[in-house]
Amino acid sequence: MSDQVCLITGSSRGIGAASARELAARGHGVVVNHRDSATDAEAVAQEVRAAGGAALVVQGDVTDPGDVARMVDAVVGQWGRLDVLVHNAMTPFPVTSFADLSWEQLGTKLDQEMRAAHLLTHAVLPGMIDRGYGRLVYLSTGLSRRPRNGMIALGVAKAALDSFVRYVAAEVAPHGITANIVAPSTVEDTAVSERLPEELRAQLAAATPMRRLARPEDVARTVAYFASDDAAFTTGSWAPVNGGLIMP
Repeated sequence: MSDQVCLITGSSRGIGAASARELAARGHGVVVNHRDSATDAEAVAQEVRAAGGAALVVQGDVTDPGDVARMVDAVVGQWGRLDVLVHNAMTPFPVTSFADLSWEQLGTKLDQEMRAAHLLTHAVLPGMIDRGYGRLVYLSTGLSRRPRNGMIALGVAKAALDSFVRYVAAEVAPHGITANIVAPSTVEDTAVSERLPEELRAQLAAATPMRRLARPEDVARTVAYFASDDAAFTTGSWAPVNGGLIMP
């Protein structure tokens, strides 16, 4: 079997799919999670298997406690352990100004964002603590630090996630577990970027020192670094993948 077992949430397309392929290429077993994209998820898994890797597809809603427990049980039942959690799944959010944003919209996004992170982290930590090893990688966004018109719900929810991860990192570090944040700018071929007008995507690319948007593969390589032992002494970090757009 492979070196590590990695669960990647929301990995039927975009950053999640690229992360599954990258981790598999590095010799890890990958678990491709989807909520309602079975065909796409199986295509990612088949691609991994065709390249000689090991892949398991698990369906589940990351905001549903029963689904999360079932997903983790399926992984452990198949491979006996879970070494890496890559929490990439995106919950819905409105694109609107604050003036038009209702509390119900913002509260729903905050609840779903933090519910998913809390449920998944709680589900995977006991096994990691027992083994004295684990890698937690969470996908955030540069919008949690650099506001953009219309993106207040996403930016605020991801800022809450950023803080959550730092607290988790501090608590689990004595157990040999790291927790880090990967924060890309707008990424091509993702559900978020497809909601933006082509003109805005072009403007964002032009404003980036490297003169293009991020690609899923750019983000996946950073995810793979934090999933590896190369990052064994790095925890609680916030890693931008944005071509120089934000330099913290």
